[in-house]
Amino acid sequence: MRILRHYNKVPDAARGAVVAIGNFDGVHLGHQAVIAQARETARELGVPLAVLVFEPHPRQFFAPEAPFFRLSSFRAKVALLAGEGVQIVFALPFDADMAVLTAPDFVTDVLVRGMGAVQVVVGYDFCFGKGRAGDISVLRYMGEMEGFGVTVVSAKGARDGEVFSSTRIRDALSEGRVGDAAAMLGRPWFIEGRVLDGDKRGRTIGFPTANVPLDGLVTPKLGVYAVEVEIEDGPHAGTYKGVANLGRRPTFNKTDVLLEVNLFDFAGDIYGAHLRVSLIDFIRPEQKFDGLDALKAQIAKDASTARAVLGG
Repeated sequence: MRILRHYNKVPDAARGAVVAIGNFDGVHLGHQAVIAQARETARELGVPLAVLVFEPHPRQFFAPEAPFFRLSSFRAKVALLAGEGVQIVFALPFDADMAVLTAPDFVTDVLVRGMGAVQVVVGYDFCFGKGRAGDISVLRYMGEMEGFGVTVVSAKGARDGEVFSSTRIRDALSEGRVGDAAAMLGRPWFIEGRVLDGDKRGRTIGFPTANVPLDGLVTPKLGVYAVEVEIEDGPHAGTYKGVANLGRRPTFNKTDVLLEVNLFDFAGDIYGAHLRVSLIDFIRPEQKFDGLDALKAQIAKDASTARAVLGG
């Protein structure tokens, strides 16, 4: 996959692509439908498949002090897009210049002169340009004027009739409904990052943990989860099952939110390794314990519950 951070002086090999446009936060099933349509069109035309995203997310630009909301880091998003067959990612900086670019200028400067797009694929609710003034009708009109095609993918909904959306997934995570989030994503939601060198308190009570920061991701409901973990690098690379606490660790008077993962039947050193931790099921809310004995007893119960959930 090729990642380009600009639309000026795009290499010839990256021009003339089918371009799917969107934030694609989480790359959920609705996003996958847009990309699938773009992939099929690119195959028919014999041209590359590209995706245009903004990094940082426009919401971060307009409301930098707002709570973290992202479902996926840029690293994770790129990996997910690669899994959908995307060959080129235009990850354009969303800055003051981009924020004031009008819809017509976005089309002519970015899509036409910059990328030479032959077909643009968007979702049913796509808006673009300064003040989100451009809509699908504007895009189609500009496409006719500038000589590129436009495909609009209709809303995709779940069995409950609701449309797949990043907002609904965030709501599900905030309520601990990780199964509902997975149904909309097409896979379990995950947190990934490098294992931090923490307090090493877990090993003193018989439950060593790998500590992973959220690093700007949305915060799910605090509590204990059954998890599946992929260690992506190092001598212990592989997939494991475990139990994790996502929270502030009130028993130890901590306040920052951290993911602490205990891998079942594992004794290796994975400090610095990159982990992908998938939340499979919510077990219980986080709570404060009177002492270490009560905490150890509850962790043992949680581990037993997680093993049952995960199938042994």
